[in-house]
Amino acid sequence: MTLSYDLYWSFRSPYSYMITPRLVALEREFDVVGRIRPVYPLAVRTPEFFETRDPLWFSYFQVDIHREAAFLGLPFRWPRPDPVKMDFATRSYPKDQPYIHRLTRLGAAAAERGRGLAYLDEVSRVIWSGAVDNWPEGDHLDQAASRAGLDPDELNAAAESDLDRLHAVIEENQVAQRVAGHYGVPMIAFGGEPFFGQDRFDQVRWRLEQHGLQRRAD
Repeated sequence: MTLSYDLYWSFRSPYSYMITPRLVALEREFDVVGRIRPVYPLAVRTPEFFETRDPLWFSYFQVDIHREAAFLGLPFRWPRPDPVKMDFATRSYPKDQPYIHRLTRLGAAAAERGRGLAYLDEVSRVIWSGAVDNWPEGDHLDQAASRAGLDPDELNAAAESDLDRLHAVIEENQVAQRVAGHYGVPMIAFGGEPFFGQDRFDQVRWRLEQHGLQRRAD
Protein backbone atom coordinates (compact mmCIF):
# COMPACT_ATOMS: atom_id res chain seq x y z
CA MET A 1 0.00 0.00 0.00
CA THR A 2 1.34 3.40 -0.98
CA LEU A 3 1.82 5.68 2.02
CA SER A 4 1.33 9.42 1.72
CA TYR A 5 2.34 12.50 3.69
CA ASP A 6 1.77 16.24 3.41
CA LEU A 7 4.80 18.48 2.90
CA TYR A 8 4.54 22.18 3.79
CA TRP A 9 7.48 23.93 2.19
CA SER A 10 8.77 27.45 1.43
CA PHE A 11 11.08 28.71 -1.30
CA ARG A 12 12.66 31.11 1.19
CA SER A 13 13.53 28.44 3.74
CA PRO A 14 17.08 27.06 3.64
CA TYR A 15 15.90 24.15 5.74
CA SER A 16 13.23 23.36 3.15
CA TYR A 17 16.03 23.14 0.60
CA MET A 18 18.00 20.88 2.91
CA ILE A 19 15.29 18.29 3.48
CA THR A 20 14.23 17.97 -0.15
CA PRO A 21 16.99 15.71 -1.52
CA ARG A 22 16.29 13.21 1.24
CA LEU A 23 12.60 13.17 0.41
CA VAL A 24 13.39 12.67 -3.27
CA ALA A 25 15.62 9.71 -2.37
CA LEU A 26 12.98 8.33 -0.01
CA GLU A 27 10.27 8.39 -2.66
CA ARG A 28 12.61 6.89 -5.25
CA GLU A 29 13.40 3.92 -3.02
CA PHE A 30 10.15 3.40 -1.13
CA ASP A 31 6.44 3.23 -1.93
CA VAL A 32 5.55 6.61 -0.48
CA VAL A 33 4.46 9.86 -2.04
CA GLY A 34 4.17 13.39 -0.73
CA ARG A 35 1.30 15.75 -1.21
CA ILE A 36 3.30 18.88 -1.95
CA ARG A 37 1.78 21.99 -0.36
CA PRO A 38 3.87 25.15 -0.90
CA VAL A 39 3.29 28.02 1.51
CA TYR A 40 4.45 31.61 1.70
CA PRO A 41 7.36 32.23 4.10
CA LEU A 42 6.74 33.77 7.51
CA ALA A 43 8.35 36.99 6.30
CA VAL A 44 5.36 37.36 3.98
CA ARG A 45 2.65 35.69 6.05
CA THR A 46 3.47 37.15 9.46
CA PRO A 47 6.45 39.54 9.24
CA GLU A 48 5.89 40.64 12.83
CA PHE A 49 7.19 37.20 13.85
CA PHE A 50 10.75 38.44 13.30
CA GLU A 51 10.20 41.72 15.12
CA THR A 52 9.98 39.89 18.44
CA ARG A 53 12.96 37.56 17.99
CA ASP A 54 15.88 37.80 20.39
CA PRO A 55 19.04 38.84 18.48
CA LEU A 56 20.53 35.48 19.39
CA TRP A 57 17.84 33.84 17.21
CA PHE A 58 19.36 35.47 14.12
CA SER A 59 22.99 34.90 15.01
CA TYR A 60 22.36 31.23 15.80
CA PHE A 61 20.36 30.83 12.59
CA GLN A 62 23.27 32.16 10.53
CA VAL A 63 25.67 29.70 12.14
CA ASP A 64 23.30 26.76 11.94
CA ILE A 65 22.28 26.98 8.29
CA HIS A 66 25.90 26.83 7.11
CA ARG A 67 26.80 24.08 9.57
CA GLU A 68 23.76 21.99 8.64
CA ALA A 69 24.41 22.30 4.92
CA ALA A 70 28.03 21.22 5.46
CA PHE A 71 26.88 18.31 7.63
CA LEU A 72 24.51 17.15 4.89
CA GLY A 73 27.09 17.66 2.15
CA LEU A 74 24.96 20.21 0.31
CA PRO A 75 26.36 23.25 -1.49
CA PHE A 76 24.94 26.37 0.12
CA ARG A 77 24.94 30.13 -0.12
CA TRP A 78 22.31 32.69 0.80
CA PRO A 79 20.43 33.41 -2.45
CA ARG A 80 21.36 36.26 -4.75
CA PRO A 81 18.84 37.85 -4.75
CA ASP A 82 16.89 36.87 -1.65
CA PRO A 83 13.52 35.37 -2.67
CA VAL A 84 11.92 37.83 -0.24
CA LYS A 85 12.71 41.50 -0.65
CA MET A 86 13.62 43.23 2.61
CA ASP A 87 14.00 46.91 3.48
CA PHE A 88 17.23 46.80 5.47
CA ALA A 89 16.85 50.35 6.72
CA THR A 90 13.67 49.48 8.57
CA ARG A 91 14.17 45.68 8.74
CA SER A 92 10.69 45.32 7.29
CA TYR A 93 9.23 43.40 4.37
CA PRO A 94 7.41 45.45 1.70
CA LYS A 95 4.12 44.17 0.37
CA ASP A 96 5.51 44.48 -3.15
CA GLN A 97 7.45 41.24 -3.53
CA PRO A 98 8.82 40.63 -7.03
CA TYR A 99 9.81 36.97 -6.56
CA ILE A 100 8.23 34.95 -3.77
CA HIS A 101 4.57 35.11 -4.81
CA ARG A 102 5.30 33.92 -8.33
CA LEU A 103 7.72 31.25 -7.11
CA THR A 104 5.12 29.86 -4.73
CA ARG A 105 2.43 29.85 -7.43
CA LEU A 106 4.80 27.96 -9.72
CA GLY A 107 5.37 25.41 -6.96
CA ALA A 108 1.64 24.99 -6.42
CA ALA A 109 1.07 24.58 -10.16
CA ALA A 110 3.87 22.00 -10.37
CA ALA A 111 2.28 20.08 -7.49
CA GLU A 112 -1.04 19.99 -9.34
CA ARG A 113 0.77 18.47 -12.30
CA GLY A 114 2.21 15.67 -10.17
CA ARG A 115 5.78 16.98 -10.28
CA GLY A 116 5.80 19.06 -7.13
CA LEU A 117 8.66 17.45 -5.24
CA ALA A 118 10.87 17.27 -8.32
CA TYR A 119 10.20 20.94 -9.02
CA LEU A 120 10.99 21.99 -5.45
CA ASP A 121 14.20 20.00 -5.60
CA GLU A 122 15.40 21.49 -8.88
CA VAL A 123 14.42 25.09 -8.14
CA SER A 124 15.75 25.10 -4.59
CA ARG A 125 19.13 23.92 -5.90
CA VAL A 126 19.15 26.85 -8.33
CA ILE A 127 18.27 29.32 -5.57
CA TRP A 128 20.28 27.97 -2.62
CA SER A 129 23.29 26.02 -3.91
CA GLY A 130 25.35 29.10 -4.77
CA ALA A 131 25.85 27.88 -8.33
CA VAL A 132 23.66 30.61 -9.82
CA ASP A 133 23.76 34.37 -9.46
CA ASN A 134 20.65 36.34 -10.40
CA TRP A 135 18.55 33.19 -10.41
CA PRO A 136 15.33 35.03 -11.48
CA GLU A 137 17.03 36.21 -14.68
CA GLY A 138 17.40 34.29 -17.93
CA ASP A 139 16.14 30.74 -18.18
CA HIS A 140 17.38 29.31 -14.86
CA LEU A 141 13.88 28.56 -13.57
CA ASP A 142 12.70 27.29 -16.94
CA GLN A 143 15.59 24.84 -17.10
CA ALA A 144 14.78 23.68 -13.58
CA ALA A 145 11.16 23.09 -14.61
CA SER A 146 12.32 21.06 -17.61
CA ARG A 147 14.60 18.93 -15.43
CA ALA A 148 11.61 18.31 -13.17
CA GLY A 149 9.64 16.92 -16.11
CA LEU A 150 7.47 19.98 -16.71
CA ASP A 151 6.78 22.21 -19.71
CA PRO A 152 8.14 25.58 -18.55
CA ASP A 153 6.01 27.60 -20.98
CA GLU A 154 2.83 25.89 -19.84
CA LEU A 155 3.81 26.21 -16.18
CA ASN A 156 4.62 29.91 -16.51
CA ALA A 157 1.34 30.56 -18.30
CA ALA A 158 -0.59 28.77 -15.54
CA ALA A 159 1.16 30.77 -12.82
CA GLU A 160 0.04 34.01 -14.47
CA SER A 161 -3.38 33.18 -15.91
CA ASP A 162 -4.52 31.22 -12.85
CA LEU A 163 -3.06 33.66 -10.34
CA ASP A 164 -6.06 34.10 -8.04
CA ARG A 165 -6.91 30.41 -7.84
CA LEU A 166 -3.33 29.39 -7.12
CA HIS A 167 -3.08 32.08 -4.45
CA ALA A 168 -6.20 30.59 -2.86
CA VAL A 169 -4.61 27.12 -2.97
CA ILE A 170 -1.55 28.45 -1.16
CA GLU A 171 -3.72 30.15 1.44
CA GLU A 172 -5.58 26.86 1.96
CA ASN A 173 -2.25 25.11 2.44
CA GLN A 174 -1.35 27.59 5.18
CA VAL A 175 -4.64 26.99 6.99
CA ALA A 176 -4.19 23.22 6.70
CA GLN A 177 -0.64 23.50 8.01
CA ARG A 178 -1.76 25.11 11.24
CA VAL A 179 -4.57 22.59 11.62
CA ALA A 180 -1.95 19.85 11.20
CA GLY A 181 -0.01 21.23 14.15
CA HIS A 182 2.61 23.86 13.29
CA TYR A 183 3.32 27.01 11.27
CA GLY A 184 6.98 26.55 10.34
CA VAL A 185 8.71 24.95 7.40
CA PRO A 186 9.61 22.43 6.35
CA MET A 187 6.82 20.54 8.03
CA ILE A 188 5.61 17.05 7.28
CA ALA A 189 2.22 15.84 8.45
CA PHE A 190 1.65 12.10 8.61
CA GLY A 191 -0.75 9.95 10.58
CA GLY A 192 -2.15 12.92 12.49
CA GLU A 193 1.32 14.06 13.63
CA PRO A 194 3.31 17.17 12.67
CA PHE A 195 7.05 16.84 12.13
CA PHE A 196 8.56 20.33 12.02
CA GLY A 197 12.07 20.90 10.75
CA GLN A 198 14.47 19.18 8.37
CA ASP A 199 16.05 17.50 11.41
CA ARG A 200 12.86 15.47 11.86
CA PHE A 201 13.42 13.52 8.65
CA ASP A 202 14.65 10.41 10.45
CA GLN A 203 11.62 10.47 12.74
CA VAL A 204 9.33 10.73 9.72
CA ARG A 205 10.97 7.71 8.14
CA TRP A 206 10.77 5.81 11.43
CA ARG A 207 7.05 6.54 11.68
CA LEU A 208 6.49 5.55 8.05
CA GLU A 209 8.25 2.25 8.74
CA GLN A 210 5.90 1.66 11.65
CA HIS A 211 3.03 2.05 9.19
CA GLY A 212 4.39 -0.51 6.76
CA LEU A 213 6.76 1.42 4.51
CA GLN A 214 7.84 -0.89 1.70
CA ARG A 215 10.63 -0.71 -0.85
CA ARG A 216 9.55 -0.17 -4.43
CA ALA A 217 9.71 -3.18 -6.70
CA ASP A 218 12.66 -3.11 -9.11
